[in-house]
Amino acid sequence: LVLAWYHTYGLPVVISNCSNNYGPFQFPEKLIPLMSLNLLHGKNLPVYGEGLNTRDWLHVEDHAEALVKILTEGRVGEKYNVGGCNELTNIDVVKKIFDTVHEIVPDISFESFDDAVTYVKDRPGHDWRYAIDPTKMQTELGWTPKYDFETGLRQTVEWYVNNSAWWEPILKTKYAGERLGSTKGQTDA
Repeated sequence: LVLAWYHTYGLPVVISNCSNNYGPFQFPEKLIPLMSLNLLHGKNLPVYGEGLNTRDWLHVEDHAEALVKILTEGRVGEKYNVGGCNELTNIDVVKKIFDTVHEIVPDISFESFDDAVTYVKDRPGHDWRYAIDPTKMQTELGWTPKYDFETGLRQTVEWYVNNSAWWEPILKTKYAGERLGSTKGQTDA
């Protein structure tokens, strides 16, 4: 629709598409915070199907920098794909989360990854793969992600470990997974 306005009325638009974002302040229903918080609370790690669905992971700070690059240097009427170049299966991501939480908080309830994981029935229509080719961003705009997945994951897990004042009120309410934006009175501790 926005491209129709560009072509018809000359509205200056630039479109971006991105892969899965992750990082601090992500709401607890998403994979990385959910698994991290489950481990911190001694709960199992529910994995859909066999966990072989793949996703490309993009750190939120890399995404923000890419958006600035697109807005300041992107060509009007163009589409840009923003990806993290971190394509992993869900089970590999969950394993990395387990290992990272275990390094930061060694006394979690589970001694092994296999003890922590519970495989659950796959969601209907669960997409097999989310991946994106950021080549155009790299070649035209000179943008590449700064965060490799392990570094970004560790930063994210550490944030959840150290910022319970942010996420505990969310978990204590009847939060049903809806988008809330910022929550009044909650700050980065």
